[in-house]
Amino acid sequence: MAFSTLNESKLHNSLKILYQEIYEGQTETEQDGFIYDIVTKNGNIIEIQTKNLAKLLPKILKTIENGHNIKLIHPVPLTTRIELKDEQGTIISKRKSPKKGSIYSIFRELTGLYPVITNPHFSLEVVEIEMTEERTRTTEPVQSKNGRRRFRRNWIKTGKRLDTIINTTRFSKPEDYLKLLPSLPQPFCAKDLKQALDKNPNIPKHTANAHLIVWVLSHAGLLEHSESKGRTKYYKFLTEHTEPTEKKL
Repeated sequence: MAFSTLNESKLHNSLKILYQEIYEGQTETEQDGFIYDIVTKNGNIIEIQTKNLAKLLPKILKTIENGHNIKLIHPVPLTTRIELKDEQGTIISKRKSPKKGSIYSIFRELTGLYPVITNPHFSLEVVEIEMTEERTRTTEPVQSKNGRRRFRRNWIKTGKRLDTIINTTRFSKPEDYLKLLPSLPQPFCAKDLKQALDKNPNIPKHTANAHLIVWVLSHAGLLEHSESKGRTKYYKFLTEHTEPTEKKL
């Protein structure tokens, strides 16, 4: 079953080793037609995904249907260092990327995962990290591996490396997601949320998209549209999501 590890980054592999040790599980285990990153000694499932969480939705739904609890581990880089090497592996340069992340970065990923975030058999663990992005210099400008570059560049990304774990946050019940929201009037609109988040100097503004947060939480059934004033929609918390739910993994 080694074939399933061929495309793993160093970041993914480091997290897999860490969680395998924590939960005393078996890695790369085939079960019910899937290969899972980790199956714990209690039979629970752990999957690690660094991006494109929506791709895991069918697997998560089927895993729950098969009677298993599943925990999804997702790293969020708060800071990134860029390490450039030549084709022989010699380091040419190191620098800090201006791009920063925050816990609120998860909402962009949750647009494709909202159908399961309140399921009692699903939990999300966000690992806030510092990481290094590895690049290799090329002799000529090239397209990226995913073909998304507007202009060719003389380097390619070759990997991601875990440097430090800063914090971990677990989301296992609906109110865990609502705890990310600051104090808000009831009802509130996306503008109210943006203004409240902007007051926190520790949150990079580009990571906390208020409209996106409201979209995810409302589609997940955690917020309810209560009224509209002109073109502005106002929301309130759903009371049925304030009580703790079944405990998981």
